[in-house]
Amino acid sequence: MQTLLYALVTIVPVLAILIVVHELGHHLVAKWFGVRVDTFSVGFGKRLFGFRMGETDYRVSAIPFGGYVKMAGENPMEQRTGASDEFMSHPRWQRILIALAGPFMNIALAIVLLTGLYMFHHEYDPFADKAAVIGTVDANSIASNAGLQVGDTITMIDGQANPAWEDVSTKILLNSQANIGLAVLRNGQNVNLSLSPQGHLPDELGFLPEAPSVVTSVDGSLPAGKAGMKEGDIIVSLDGKKMHSMTAIQGYVRSHGGVPIHVGIDRGGNPVELSLTPVMATVDGKQTYRIGFGSNRILKVDRLSLSDAFSLSVETNSKTSFLVVEMLGKLLQKKVNLKQMDGPIGMARATGAAVQFHGWNTLVQIMALISVNLGIMNLLPIPILDGGLILLTLIESVIRRDINQRVKERIYQTAFVFLVLFAFTVVFNDVSKLPFITKYLQ
Repeated sequence: MQTLLYALVTIVPVLAILIVVHELGHHLVAKWFGVRVDTFSVGFGKRLFGFRMGETDYRVSAIPFGGYVKMAGENPMEQRTGASDEFMSHPRWQRILIALAGPFMNIALAIVLLTGLYMFHHEYDPFADKAAVIGTVDANSIASNAGLQVGDTITMIDGQANPAWEDVSTKILLNSQANIGLAVLRNGQNVNLSLSPQGHLPDELGFLPEAPSVVTSVDGSLPAGKAGMKEGDIIVSLDGKKMHSMTAIQGYVRSHGGVPIHVGIDRGGNPVELSLTPVMATVDGKQTYRIGFGSNRILKVDRLSLSDAFSLSVETNSKTSFLVVEMLGKLLQKKVNLKQMDGPIGMARATGAAVQFHGWNTLVQIMALISVNLGIMNLLPIPILDGGLILLTLIESVIRRDINQRVKERIYQTAFVFLVLFAFTVVFNDVSKLPFITKYLQ
């Protein structure tokens, strides 16, 4: 119940801000060109409250998920007078700019949000852009069944050479329903493999990147503490064998019982070796062998200058934009599943979890992500959306005349039905992902 409350409390203002910014773009450019704006609404349906300024009714309506700007003479299914302040009375290039203004404002907002965030809190995984060396492969996982092994370096995936880990995750996400060709470097030899995600997300395939095991905690009552291990030590090897991850270290310790282990350590650039004998201890209610240190994933945090923050924000949002477009293309190719897309319920869960568990910086990142998605999706060449209006206007520019009014009506009616069905499908997928629904379906 508390999680639901967080979701509701956060998603409504987040969507309201994104919608206001989007519609404000249309509104300002329309006003600039002298188009009369009759209504500026946050939400759909019945008017709840608002005010009138000049010729425009600024209102909040009953259904909060959406909003619109109603310009005079914009709707092809309404009667037009031909007045100079009507939308269709203006040159086509002005109509295109009015349509572009909404998505542009959403993308600009995402850039502003991330720029501000990076200036105060730039949190990142220092290994996300490193070579894709595999540190852990779970037994009987999709990764192990594909033939991946600890120590493999992924040198090619889906046609991309020398990918970093973030590239590997992106390629898997974009091909979750397909067989992905990849090559790995193993003991100096190139090995070609095929990975089939079977609809799973990258972190569900059973393999993790190689990452230095930096000691972040030491139990003074166990062998590691007694032998002088320190926080900040980097575990390099056990009994001379290179360890690629903390999971590998834990598995090695548990499998060797009470036999002494020679631990190779990098301490500030100096090699140190300790001999530790694992002892039986209780972990999560179970008896297992331990040597007494912990190593948590370390994220780096810094503050960027305005110019650096802006550059990184533009780069990040550009990647997100191309990812959205590529995802839509893969969706048409049936290489990704529609279930991977989140609707309002999924967005509410994400924003609620950000506020409840992760903090404001994650909420800002999610808000920027939703804003970019909103901008890109509105540019799709589907009538009713901004991209559809732009497409029809460009067609009219090419044929040098307006499309027949009745034809336009049929196009908009068909597009409306399509969007309603699409929205229903996305919301249905959202509902099916809810924990209590998932449990029921199982």
